[in-house]
Amino acid sequence: MAGSTAIRCGAFFMSDFMSVDSISTKAHSKRIGLLGGMSATSSQLYYAELCRLTQRARGGFCSPDLILRSLDFEPLEAWMTSGNWDAIAETLSREASQLQAAGAEVIALSTNTMHNVAAEIEAVISVPLIHIADATASALKAAGRKTPGLIGTQFTMEQAFYLDRLRAHGLDPLVPGGSSRSVINNIIFEELCKGIVQEDSTDTFIKAATELAFDGADSVILGCTEVGMLLNEHNTPLPVFDTTAIHCEAILNAAWDG
Repeated sequence: MAGSTAIRCGAFFMSDFMSVDSISTKAHSKRIGLLGGMSATSSQLYYAELCRLTQRARGGFCSPDLILRSLDFEPLEAWMTSGNWDAIAETLSREASQLQAAGAEVIALSTNTMHNVAAEIEAVISVPLIHIADATASALKAAGRKTPGLIGTQFTMEQAFYLDRLRAHGLDPLVPGGSSRSVINNIIFEELCKGIVQEDSTDTFIKAATELAFDGADSVILGCTEVGMLLNEHNTPLPVFDTTAIHCEAILNAAWDG
């Protein structure tokens, strides 16, 4: 319904290429440190999906062993807008170090865009940081996809930190045109990050995915953790790769490996 507020933490996460059988079901679990709050909607989606996958794999009363550090997104969003990535890197590096000190053995960012400072975070921790673009690239390659369309924030669609990471895996990502990128970015920050789902915004995202298909994309990456609120395998002309679902599977695999 247009204008409604919705945080949907259910089946829309699921992608055809995902299977619980691909997740280790060993009893041991390393403790997960999740850096969240960017946005709050994103963190709710991550926690719900991590719980869903854990229940499917292990049953009973099992839930993921994790520490969630939810940051206030307001100053981080302002730093992004002004281009102050140094402040973001300093903040997230400090928080990741504190997660490790609190017992986290595997760390993840519950956001695509903040992977812009992944290298700075990795430099100050000694436990693995599970990179969302690496996990997504692996899923694409396993499905035989080579030319994914990427829909996310302008930072993710335009800056090298994400596109080059995909290219390093042998992929050739495509992005929407400049005017579409601006509109998509505004919808993400002004609506999706606040849990708002609008029918006309869904139409805008469907149009962007359709245009990517015409441009030669063989799949579409939901490259912002909230994009799955609008796009799914039922309303796009391309196979959908939901980075939230893919990343959660990779996080659990890392935590349950050994």
